[in-house]
Amino acid sequence: MDNPRAEKVAVVNEVRERMETADGALLTEYRGLTVAELAELRRELTAAGGDYKVYKNTLVRLAVADTPREGMSELLTGPTAIAFVEGDVSAVAKALRDFSRANPLLIVKGGVVGSVVMSAADIEVLADLPSRETLLAQFAGALSAPLQQLAGLVQALPRNLAYGISALLEQRQSEAPATEAPATEAPVAESAPAAEAPAAEAADAPAAE
Repeated sequence: MDNPRAEKVAVVNEVRERMETADGALLTEYRGLTVAELAELRRELTAAGGDYKVYKNTLVRLAVADTPREGMSELLTGPTAIAFVEGDVSAVAKALRDFSRANPLLIVKGGVVGSVVMSAADIEVLADLPSRETLLAQFAGALSAPLQQLAGLVQALPRNLAYGISALLEQRQSEAPATEAPATEAPVAESAPAAEAPAAEAADAPAAE
């Protein structure tokens, strides 16, 4: 009689551990998909860096209870499968998006990236992002841009990526005095009009007399 309970506890612990160690977990509803279609989906997700698992909603709720991911419980309705991601979350989001376009029965419900619960719309934005390699190249180029431009870039990114770039901004700001020293010399340029003041006063001098 205790064996089924022990199995449930093991599943809850497994889900909790995977949630804590994965870079992301994307939730889907797969009702109506055939065995062959699910097998194809698993292959595509594996190629993108995802591991597609089916769990009972009640056990997943227990796994995320009293954790920063507890908000994802609202997504646990209907038959739910989770794509755990080790690596590029946007690549797995893209694979899910592309598969769902060809197989409308697959519904992307949302997910968790880090400890941030994301909606289906957030996952759609992730799916539209370039690959991680492309983003890293873009960020490397952005490091040579003014801080104001970097701040605008942060605001334009999804929340989960914005957190990471914000940390990068803080690091760059701490180094800013050394790299932006010429900017402090701007007041010297502004002193030029003051230099012209004597000439202007000299021109006014006859009038004063």
